[in-house]
Amino acid sequence: MTTWETHPVTEDRFEDFADIVNPNRRENHCWCLSHRLPAPEIRELSGGGTRQDAMRCLTRREHAPGVVTYRDGLPVGWCSISPRTEIPIMMASKKYQALDDVPVWSIICVVVRGGHRRQGVTGHMLQGAVAYAEAQGAPAIEAYPVDPPKRMDLTMAFVGTKAMFERAGFEQIGVTDAVASKMPRLVMHRDLRAVA
Repeated sequence: MTTWETHPVTEDRFEDFADIVNPNRRENHCWCLSHRLPAPEIRELSGGGTRQDAMRCLTRREHAPGVVTYRDGLPVGWCSISPRTEIPIMMASKKYQALDDVPVWSIICVVVRGGHRRQGVTGHMLQGAVAYAEAQGAPAIEAYPVDPPKRMDLTMAFVGTKAMFERAGFEQIGVTDAVASKMPRLVMHRDLRAVA
């Protein structure tokens, strides 16, 4: 029987996160920062060190920068989820305008470890990400997937598809001015207040 667990990426789980998004620990490869922080803030956060150092610093904050999903103890999925207010690039973007004054949490990236795709990881990962945000008091969660799910460049990150988020209980409430691989990014929303 398969066991699934999802945990916030605190500093003691940093290597598990890295095994998913950057298994070879290449500095010029993705550390899930480019859609989160501007370059000067990355340099400041790392103390002039590496992007890896900057991401490690984020794991020490009150809210983790995301969650890692484990299948039978092996880290297989990463979901970047945190309060929108802790994602400066999104807060400053004219393409991702807030739709109201609800302090939503945002999912900006999901990654399934190579060799584990199309095996149900994403469903468990989103379920765990929602549970984490809810436990932290998030009133709602937004995600910005694409539709339709045509072939995308998956070398760095994946924003997800509309169907993937619908299966996790999200509903479409708008369309952003942003695109991913020439496809419009939607605004998918899950209100956690209605659950209580």
